[in-house]
Amino acid sequence: MLVARCHVLTPRDRKASGGESCADRLDRSAYLLLTRLDTEGAMSIGQLADAFQLDVSTVNRQTGTLLRGGLVERIPDPDGGLARKLRVTALGTECLTAERDRRRTSLARLLEDWTPEDLSRFGEVLTRFNREVEAQDGRPWPREETESPAEGKR
Repeated sequence: MLVARCHVLTPRDRKASGGESCADRLDRSAYLLLTRLDTEGAMSIGQLADAFQLDVSTVNRQTGTLLRGGLVERIPDPDGGLARKLRVTALGTECLTAERDRRRTSLARLLEDWTPEDLSRFGEVLTRFNREVEAQDGRPWPREETESPAEGKR
């Protein structure tokens, strides 16, 4: 299941309820898949399976739930390939943004009593750890170079 507490609304559910909602929490797999698609653009199920080192059937099942919920859509390969690709819909972007905001707010509450020095050191060590794991696996996570996640939380 890709959403905690509530289910992702299907297009029929949204039509019956009169709107689209991102009040539901995305679970880890939905969040990671949407984040990867949002960061890299349209990807095939095979590309997603490779990126996450998962079996294609697992990714197919997870993306099926996202498709039924209207968070992603299938499109022809923009590069002319045979495989159809998945891209995030406007609703998917809205839900991903809402989930990021919830997670950032929760993290800010968790770190509100930390000193600026603690935050800085934590950001440095966590960044180092993540980059070393990615280097060991030979699979860097695509990201824009920005300030460390712990900076600016005070």
